[in-house]
Amino acid sequence: MQQVKSGDTVKVHYHGKLTDGTTFDSSEGREPLEFEVGSGSVIAGFDSGVTGMTVGEKKTINIPVDEAYGQKQEDLFMEFPRDRFPEDVTPEVGMQLNMSNGSGQNFPVIIREVKEDAVILDANHPLAGEDLTFDLELVEIIGGKSPLIIMP
Repeated sequence: MQQVKSGDTVKVHYHGKLTDGTTFDSSEGREPLEFEVGSGSVIAGFDSGVTGMTVGEKKTINIPVDEAYGQKQEDLFMEFPRDRFPEDVTPEVGMQLNMSNGSGQNFPVIIREVKEDAVILDANHPLAGEDLTFDLELVEIIGGKSPLIIMP
């Protein structure tokens, strides 16, 4: 039976949970996730979790924070003046917003605290600082890159 190895493109159904059991994402009702193992397109712990699986196999993997989205970085918290919010927006803790940097790149932030004259924004990934658990089912191994053949 073929086992998943680095370079293979695979399709996986998944159910992602936090350590308290809260679901944060799932492929249920959608197409399975397709990605190339080892390409860096998914978090490291997910990549290593599917490696060695066979088609039809199901398993649960636990991914520590450092193989997931990393620790929360304090330098990604910022204080933003309340008077710079649009008049029709009332900032509330937990509200998600998109900000733009000076180069025109957009990035998501979450309001973590609302003060009288400022709002504390968090630009960390929403799952930063979390250990994750995934229930996986390998649906298909599509194949990998063909080996390089050198002809004389």
